[in-house]
Amino acid sequence: MMKRDDCVRLIAREHTDEIVVPLYQAAFEWMVIKPWPLTYYAFGAMGQGSSHGLGFALGRPDRRVLVLDGDGSLLMNLGTLVTIAEAAPQNLVHFVFENGTYEANGSHPIPGAGRVDFAGIARAAGIPNAFTFDHIDVFEEKLPEVMRMRGPVFVDLKVFPGEKYEYRWDVIHGPESRATFRDAMARI
Repeated sequence: MMKRDDCVRLIAREHTDEIVVPLYQAAFEWMVIKPWPLTYYAFGAMGQGSSHGLGFALGRPDRRVLVLDGDGSLLMNLGTLVTIAEAAPQNLVHFVFENGTYEANGSHPIPGAGRVDFAGIARAAGIPNAFTFDHIDVFEEKLPEVMRMRGPVFVDLKVFPGEKYEYRWDVIHGPESRATFRDAMARI
């Protein structure tokens, strides 16, 4: 297993100009590790990050979209994988940080924790480029290739929490972050 923030740092290192849709714990990490104006914080929409990412990918086919999702969040909207496969956006990369809990809601275990094969579900839904990584060195080696693949791409990352990050609700829910994102989208 890998530390989630180590994975976020690797994604940030490979990130260039992509739209980023981070949810919950990954959002707090992303805002510290890689502040970026094209970040759409999909907070308060548990389960909807993948749908938001799909919308951005379809609406802006000229721009790659990265979704930083959680396993509990994805479980609330598994049908989105079928919709993503059907729409087949070439510019979407969906990362799922699998820690086996609803971490944002008290770290209660998700159903099927440790048994669910998220990449297998993605493949069964019709997403051929679906991967699972549980060793940081392998993820680091393969990530550049994954980021260049034609989408949709699905990546399951087996993680545990890393450092503690401040919960910046003022940023996540603040009008400034929405205005920053809106203005950045208008410029691209």
